[in-house]
Order: sequence, then C-alpha cells, then structure tokens
Amino acid sequence: MKIGIVCYPTFGGSGVVATELGIALSHLGHEIHFITYKQPVRLSGLNQKVHFHEVFVPKYPLFHYQPYELALSSKLVDMVKLHKIELLHVHYAIPHAYAAYMAKQMLAAENIHIPIVTTLHGTDITLVGNHPFYKPAVEFSINHSDVVTCVSQSLKEDTHKLFSINKNIEVIPNFIDVNNHRSQFSDCDRGSIASKNELIITHVSNFRPVKRVGDVIQIFYRIQQSLSAKLMMIGDGPDRAYAEDFCQKLGITDQVIFFGNSNEVNRVLCFSDLFLLPSETESFGLAALEAMLSETPVIASNQGGIPEVVEHGVSGYLAPVGDVDTMSQYALKILSNEAELKQFKTNALKAAQKFDIDQVVPFYEAAYKKAIQQISQSGR
Repeated sequence: MKIGIVCYPTFGGSGVVATELGIALSHLGHEIHFITYKQPVRLSGLNQKVHFHEVFVPKYPLFHYQPYELALSSKLVDMVKLHKIELLHVHYAIPHAYAAYMAKQMLAAENIHIPIVTTLHGTDITLVGNHPFYKPAVEFSINHSDVVTCVSQSLKEDTHKLFSINKNIEVIPNFIDVNNHRSQFSDCDRGSIASKNELIITHVSNFRPVKRVGDVIQIFYRIQQSLSAKLMMIGDGPDRAYAEDFCQKLGITDQVIFFGNSNEVNRVLCFSDLFLLPSETESFGLAALEAMLSETPVIASNQGGIPEVVEHGVSGYLAPVGDVDTMSQYALKILSNEAELKQFKTNALKAAQKFDIDQVVPFYEAAYKKAIQQISQSGR
C-alpha cells in the first residue's frame, strides 16, 4: 500500500509516533511518503520504501501569516497524483485533517477518491482544538475523515465531551519499538553524568506550562534533601528559563543538568532510576512509556491517559496534579529501598513491553483497510 503520512516533524509525541509508525510500515512492505515542512527528527534515513516531500510555503508580503494549510493541501494533491498514493494518514487535527479534507475535495473533482485516516493525539483536542477560533474546523475535519483513531480511552472521552462527533473513534495506543530500543546500548555508563552513589532522576518534555516543570524541580529538591541525587532535564520550551532560575533560587544548580532537545533521550533513560511526569494533562504519556522500557519507574499525575500506561504501585505511582508532597513521598519510597527499586524497574519494563510496535501496527493496517473499503463501497 502507498501511504501518505502528514505530521509535525518535531520532537513532540505526535511527530515521533507518526515517524516510527511510517518506518515500521515500510518494514512490512508498504511505501511511505512523509509530507511536511521539514524532515521529521526521528527519520534518520530514507530508502526505496520511505520518502520525504517538503512542503514549501512561499512568502508574500501580502500575507501577514503565510497560508501553510493551502500549501499543504496543494502538496498533498500533487503527491497523491504523482506517486499514486492510496491513503492519507494525518496526525494531529490542526491543520492536517483540515488540509487533508481540502485535498480530498480537489482530488475528487478529478475523479480521484482517497481515504483519510485521522489520528488525534491530545492537545489538538483538549487545548488548541477546543479554542473557539478553531473548534468548528476541527469538528468538521474529524467528522469528514473516513476513519478516526486516538491514542487513549481518556482522549476518546474528552473528544466526545468537547465536540459533537458523529464518527466512531477507535483507540489505538501509542507504542515503542522494543527490539530497537533494547539493542541501542550494550551498557549504561552512569559515571558519565553522576558519581557512583548518586541516584539519577529524569524528566523529558517540551517545557510548556502544562508539563509543570516547577513541580518536577520541587519533587527533586525534596528527594535530594534525603538522598544523593542528580536531575536530568531533557527538552526545551517556554518554561526552561523559569526552571533554570528556580533551580538557582533553590541552590541546586550543580545537581541539575539541562540538556535541551536531544536525540540521546534513551541513553539518559538507560541509567535513570526514576522518571518524573507531573503534567497537568497527558493524552497518553509516551515519555513515561519510553522511560519504563528503560526499566525506569515513573512518578506521575493521575490525569488523562497516564493511568492507562503507568499502573499505580506496580510500575510507578500516581498522584493528583500539583500534589508535590505525595509525589515526593512516593519517590522516596521507591528510591530509599534498593530491593523495592529493583522490583519497580522490573515491573516497568514488563509493562512497557505490552506496547511493542509489532502488537500495535496491525491495528493501523486494519484501520487503513477499513477506510479504503468505505471509499470503495460509497464510490467516492
């Protein structure tokens, strides 16, 4: 099957999932065409089965904001016709589902009928998509997709709560490539970032307010008052400067390392003892899943899709948003007992393996077949 994948090409979860999915599909013999404004960060190499087509947006003084949706929809039309693409899989409702619908209508005028599969990832529904300026377009785009999927049961419920959706939404969870992840490192050299007796605490995010990086620092501050530890902060975003300043005010600057955006996340997780994810909301919690695959237990908020990934008291602990006291107590409970930490690490890996990419990809293939069948039956 020739599949066009539209996604954000950044370090965010939706882009990572879309890229890994495309690569996995190519290994199964499908021809994949990534169509976006730059090469996805996780797309390290192209081959006969994986192609990248850049969406170029000409800059005209007339436009205060350059019309990316128009450029994208036109590019989709061109690529479908040129490469005989059979299906478009768009990740993130804004603006991808909307642009795909416009492309579909343009192609239909030429008697080319292409199905659209839309995958909802979270903030496209709960944050951006729910804004009054965008809500009508998002609702329209979802309802006019041929098949709609989302990454968690929690997100499905939020979508139905916030929008008037007349389409069935299928839950297909996010995933990780267990075999690729486990084969990356022959050993974990903790000594490169911490001394032998120091525990390593890690946080990975886009440093937006919803991630509550201040809570991460407060939890770590309480951990280091009782145990020798270092904090690894991976990612970048609007709250990074605040986080760095907060560490300075607490006098823990020497114990915190800010990496910025990095492709070495798995290397850091490899020697981490605990992962912190106190987000205000998470549609799924992909960062937590990646930590668990590295045998790192998780302390997180009990919001959104996180409880579908982290089992309380087994692979980590969950607490209400903003409850820094409880999260700190849970962290110390795990870290203070070597035998308990070892058991949590084992449990985390076992739980993560349930989300292996090989178990999830077939659900997407089934969604594609369903979308194509619907187009064939309707004759449009």
